[in-house]
Amino acid sequence: MGQRSSSPQVAHITEIERVLNGQMSTRDDVVVESWKRCVREHGLDPARSQPAYIVPDSQLRAHREQSERLISIARSGIENLFRQVAGQNYVLLLADRAGITVDFFGDPAFEDDLRRAGLYLGADWSEDLVGTCGVGACIATGQPMTIHQSDHFDVAHTPLSCTAAPIFDTGGNLSAVLDISLLRSPQPKASQHLALHLVTASVRRIELANLMATMRRDWVLRLAHSPEFLDVDPEAAIALDASGRIIGLTHDAASILGRADGKGLRAPSAYIGAPLSGFFDIGIDDLPALTRGRAAEDRVARLRDGSAIFCHAIAPTTHRQSIRAPARAIPAPLKALGGDDADMKSLQLKAARLADEPLPILITGETGSGKERLARALHQSRGKPGPFVAVNCAAIPEALIEGELFGHAPGAFSGALSKGRPGLIEEADGGVLFLDEIGDMPLALQGRLLRVLSEGEVTRLGEARARPVRVKTVSATNRDLGALLESGRFRHDLYYRIAAATLALPPLRARTDFEWLLDRLLGAIGNERGQRLRLDPAARLALIRRDWPGNIRELLNVLNVAAAMCEDATITPEDLPHDATANSAPLPEAGQTAGLAQRARRQAPLPGSPAGPVAETATNVAELARVLEACNGNISAVARRLGIDRTTVYRRMKRLGLMH
Repeated sequence: MGQRSSSPQVAHITEIERVLNGQMSTRDDVVVESWKRCVREHGLDPARSQPAYIVPDSQLRAHREQSERLISIARSGIENLFRQVAGQNYVLLLADRAGITVDFFGDPAFEDDLRRAGLYLGADWSEDLVGTCGVGACIATGQPMTIHQSDHFDVAHTPLSCTAAPIFDTGGNLSAVLDISLLRSPQPKASQHLALHLVTASVRRIELANLMATMRRDWVLRLAHSPEFLDVDPEAAIALDASGRIIGLTHDAASILGRADGKGLRAPSAYIGAPLSGFFDIGIDDLPALTRGRAAEDRVARLRDGSAIFCHAIAPTTHRQSIRAPARAIPAPLKALGGDDADMKSLQLKAARLADEPLPILITGETGSGKERLARALHQSRGKPGPFVAVNCAAIPEALIEGELFGHAPGAFSGALSKGRPGLIEEADGGVLFLDEIGDMPLALQGRLLRVLSEGEVTRLGEARARPVRVKTVSATNRDLGALLESGRFRHDLYYRIAAATLALPPLRARTDFEWLLDRLLGAIGNERGQRLRLDPAARLALIRRDWPGNIRELLNVLNVAAAMCEDATITPEDLPHDATANSAPLPEAGQTAGLAQRARRQAPLPGSPAGPVAETATNVAELARVLEACNGNISAVARRLGIDRTTVYRRMKRLGLMH
């Protein structure tokens, strides 16, 4: 082993060496076995201390995306646990099966200390990297445990006390670990017994929530040994198919089944496919009698070992769903954002799924691409929308933004209202808080916002009393937040508190539904002016070929100018602002599409000339020109008739010489 240093470290290394040599130890068995794995399997040396390792942002984003669904389901349970231990300096970590921290709750005031200790987003707590620790040993064993102070293998972590419990999916596979840790704690390991109880109870509820969300179309049997808790906080749950066979269960349900058949605890996966009647004196046909129509104390069944257990059966939701609107229907406000563009349809579907979820959403996209419009559509698509409060983080002067966001007590500062006032966050309570240009928020203010989002309460300037608030945050930016994170101008912990899910708006120049959007905006402008506006083919083509660096906002400005300039409600190229065509290739003049077919015929091969690429090209020229003429230059109509997209039509026109 490596070179030794101070006496506490020497004592720690010496103890590990004695354990490896087979001498007796007062440590828990899980600690002893982990120490052995660290040296014999992972090749770690306790004399070589390693600092905490935080994975790069790109790697963390990938791990969070893979765990997005679990983070969503676990978030409310973790927030509730964090409130239970408020004021006791605990930090909560949700690590994925690889040991990477994908969600985090801690006091922002101790951010630097937490990051150095690895109690932070992106920290890698895999056993093969950092040695014995709560997360790593929990992943290795599948058991809840406390790794307290010098239980840790690496002396760098011996000040910590880490209590962790595994989260299993419905098939019995370990999917994550919930950890509750302290930077410093009392010496006795027994001081963490309550922490162990709290974290295992939270994991039980997370597994129950996951099973209920995953198995909505199947029978679910929830179990409790006490009727008082059956409907409000059950101990376990089992999902069953139509024939009464087990298709999913929580980890505690596996313990109950193991006792029932006398075989003891086995892996939950061992019960998948087994009939319910193999463990209970009931089968699938008995489940309707165990729904909430009867009192909890009357919903009782017998296990095969003779013990009684109270049961709450929940019927599949398939029938109820069949009489509602089709699953995944896109609400009208979101549907109105785009036409047949594939990227927009994918974004609309994802937004529809997220609208009623409590998850914070980050909208990214270039200036003018419609980020606020998407945020408002998300709000309007919620079952209970509540208020929508928009905050432009770049427009409010830095000296005023804190008072605007958090409100103030009477006379809290010079110019403050004598009666005080609530801030914008309070005004958004029960609804959506839209934080536009979040990348421009001052760094000092980011910490205060983080505390509000973490703790669900806001304190007005000049007041000591905190007020509870529940808001769904939708943030937007055209900035590269990744670069801001790396340069230290945006807080990592705030980023992951506002960006559980990301919606990326495509720029206008990349959208294949450009003409749909063009006609929609033109119709809206015409309605405002009391006119029926139309574009002549050459003006339409000029707009199609524009790069649109200003996106939808620029297009709207151009159309408003053209509407004001045109005569007889028909917009021609001359009515368009000069910069709307400045970067376009030369266009056919008005009426010139009628001559395209004639040009194409002149390019066609002579009768009897050899067939080949030249002839094929000429035929394509003639065909495309005829369709252009028949459609009066309407590129969308041409694309539909030929079964190709609009951008392909434009490329072919340019390649085949049908543009000047």
